Amino acid sequence: MAKSIGLHREQFWNAPNAITLGRIAASFLLLLLPLLTSRMGSAVMGFGFLAVSLTDLLDGYLARRDGTVTRIGKLLDPLADKVLIMTALLMLVAVPDRIPLWAAPMAVLILGREIAVTGLRAMASSEGVVLHASSLGKWKTGFQTAALTLLLIHHTWYGIPFHNVGMLILVLATALTLWSGYDYFKAYLGRGENPGA
Repeated sequence: MAKSIGLHREQFWNAPNAITLGRIAASFLLLLLPLLTSRMGSAVMGFGFLAVSLTDLLDGYLARRDGTVTRIGKLLDPLADKVLIMTALLMLVAVPDRIPLWAAPMAVLILGREIAVTGLRAMASSEGVVLHASSLGKWKTGFQTAALTLLLIHHTWYGIPFHNVGMLILVLATALTLWSGYDYFKAYLGRGENPGA
């Protein structure tokens, strides 16, 4: 038993998992958004969010390259993405003029879907059912990241109205989020193997 515990500890502390934990920790920096609503401050928040989001590609690459894929890593990686997305959404709703009142239901739908799918995934795992990610889930995450990046930048740069473009992409991201969520539940109920992430 002691050897088994030691092995799990050794597997946990690797570069991919450290990057994933860093992504979760970086989510708390979004709490500074109300203090950084200026043009430059918003740009820093937006591009910082994008940079942190892209570390998801790095930890996955390192885990596959070095053969350090672990069960805890598979749990933490999607959790880190959801924490980052949900924190950004909550802060954008809290800050005036970022996500207007009429668009707040989209934020609620995205948050609700992420919580529901996380719970479903945990329940499926306890039953030994594997719900794999699909390209639909990756598109969903990509559109969410793009929308939130633009909404965090918010201001117009080089003639580009980042807020307006971000709202348009948020509508598309919401549709993809609901679609992939439906796909996930459909796969679970049918014991399929290819739902959205």
